[in-house]
Amino acid sequence: MKKALLFALALLAPLTAVAQSVADDAHVAEALEVARIWLDAQKDYERLPSVAAAIVYDQELVWSGAVGMADIDAGRPATSSTLYSICSISKLFTSVAVMQLRDEGHLDLRDPVQKHLPFYDLEQQYDESTPVTLEGLLTHSAGLPRESDHPYWSGPEYPFPTKDEVITRLSDQETLHPSRTEYQYSNLGLSLAGYIVEEVSGTPYDQYVRSHILGPLGMDDTYSEMPRQHIGGQLAMGYTDLTRQGGRNEVPFFEAKGISPAAGYASSVDDLAKFAMWQFRLRGDAEELVHAYTLAEMQRVHFARPGSNTMRGLGFQVSARGGETFVGHGGSCPGFRTTLSLQNDSKIATVAMVNAMVNAGKYSTGVYNLVADAIKSATAEDNEHPVTADANGNGGDGNSNPDAQIDPTRYMGTYTGGLGGSETVVVRWKGGIATLSLPTDNPRQSLSELTHVEADTFRRSGNDGELGTEVIFETDEQGRVFRMRTPLNYRTRVN
Repeated sequence: MKKALLFALALLAPLTAVAQSVADDAHVAEALEVARIWLDAQKDYERLPSVAAAIVYDQELVWSGAVGMADIDAGRPATSSTLYSICSISKLFTSVAVMQLRDEGHLDLRDPVQKHLPFYDLEQQYDESTPVTLEGLLTHSAGLPRESDHPYWSGPEYPFPTKDEVITRLSDQETLHPSRTEYQYSNLGLSLAGYIVEEVSGTPYDQYVRSHILGPLGMDDTYSEMPRQHIGGQLAMGYTDLTRQGGRNEVPFFEAKGISPAAGYASSVDDLAKFAMWQFRLRGDAEELVHAYTLAEMQRVHFARPGSNTMRGLGFQVSARGGETFVGHGGSCPGFRTTLSLQNDSKIATVAMVNAMVNAGKYSTGVYNLVADAIKSATAEDNEHPVTADANGNGGDGNSNPDAQIDPTRYMGTYTGGLGGSETVVVRWKGGIATLSLPTDNPRQSLSELTHVEADTFRRSGNDGELGTEVIFETDEQGRVFRMRTPLNYRTRVN
């Protein structure tokens, strides 16, 4: 308990005391600024109220922030401490609670659900089925229906049932598949897992997770139910999809009630960053909340749908992208979309939260793709001379920089007038400059590095190292850059 308290106190320290070496690396700083520019642009192009994001390296909160409004009508800006519904990310906390009780010997993952929930009477329609077990609940392979028998995803009321109402309707439901044969995502299943936490611990669910998980991690801005006390304050307003008129409507406040263990939580990007840090430090023979072996067990694949990329750990989603494995979870509740993604090998995690019904995963992925390589380079064991910013803001790592003689700020800014009216932003990148085409769902792919040739002439750098199209910056009589030409067409600088 003393060890957990020390970790919690460390996590509550000011961000300036945490984000030092990695965030101060010049190339990381450049990448973070490009990420901020991209998020701000996507917020405008997609007419999002706000996007909050964070990126973690091991025990460092490298960056967190937000663009846009937590509440448009109230004119309340979003920050990294703004609370969003995190919906199905809730399942990770419920799963950790189950595994704590497993490690303490109070239950076994092979236990039938009925052993701990005597009221469980959902009909098993397959005689050949094995029992519905706790492991089946955590891996979404129990064959249960996706939802409790209530219309709680129906707006504008979103009438989530109480725990008693969920239990009452169990007898009206039946399994969809034999247990452990098919993947079927189930909010009902993880809600039942939360009920098991209550029954086995003899403690109300909220009280259990507060005292056994959230409190020890210093996650004071995370709630197992949407916090009424923060309406109009720290809690963001949720908004719908874009309407035909091009706007977004407010979504009324909701509480998940009996579905809270599966979808009820609210949190901030700063708090989920603490949750990621806990996972990165829980390695080897360490023990904090659970043993490191238990967390590793949760994050490995326990069930996979044949012929698909659907892979489940115990509570965790497991996915592969670009040759790397990611674990985490996404969330989608009325008015909010969120995601938490961890790459364990590099100890890099990203969090994204949006108070609108859009794909939050692309913001988490976009930030990772922009910043991860710079973090990996800055933290490589053989990197004895990390890149720092010199007096002119250029990256210096002890090696000659072919673009060190140029002043990147002369060219940096937004240029418009291209085909279709899109923007091109010239940004600082790897000590030189690059162009970023906006809008884009893949910012790293939309970056094009520029190699200095002479004077105000550059050439695009290909992935193969070959130089491509010329990019010429034109200047006015005062020597200020006002236009970018490539080479026959041009874009005018607007800021």
